Amino acid sequence: MFIQTETTPNPATLKFLPGQEVLGTGTADFTDADAAAASPLASAVFQIEGVTGVFLGADFVTVTKQSEIEWAHLKPAILGAIMEHFQSGRPVMEGEAASGHATQEGPDGVIVEQIKELLDTRVRPAVAQDGGDITFHGFDRGVVYLHMKGACAGCPSSTLTLKMGIENLLRHYIPEVTEVKPVAV
Repeated sequence: MFIQTETTPNPATLKFLPGQEVLGTGTADFTDADAAAASPLASAVFQIEGVTGVFLGADFVTVTKQSEIEWAHLKPAILGAIMEHFQSGRPVMEGEAASGHATQEGPDGVIVEQIKELLDTRVRPAVAQDGGDITFHGFDRGVVYLHMKGACAGCPSSTLTLKMGIENLLRHYIPEVTEVKPVAV
């Protein structure tokens, strides 16, 4: 098994591509070992000292590390954990991965569906290439609240991505959108 690695815009996060499906649909974001209990793969990666986050996408795993630890020390252990997991035949997740978007009902339902559609078709595929995900959290009085996951969480360029990229896109297609803000979940 050959696992490729790619850098991400977030220097604390590295993207691992095992060359096979990780999660067919949805994503899974784990910020600590306790949260990773539903994923044997994420649990194995969290056993490596210095790992602070594991994000699972369709065909990739992004790993976030403590800033004081160098990738040269962590990367071989992470590669080994991912390789061992896939060779074991165990499932990546026990149960289903989340679709990502929060639900919101009410008078803004049509606008919310338009927002989710633009996120799914224009934003999420591009963000996944950088090892992350952005999901809808809410819409209130013109403000869209988005949750940044994986490499996007804590990325130095995430504010620019939100304001100059996603906000401009949503405002262009949906006049009711006035602003985009990140949320921590």
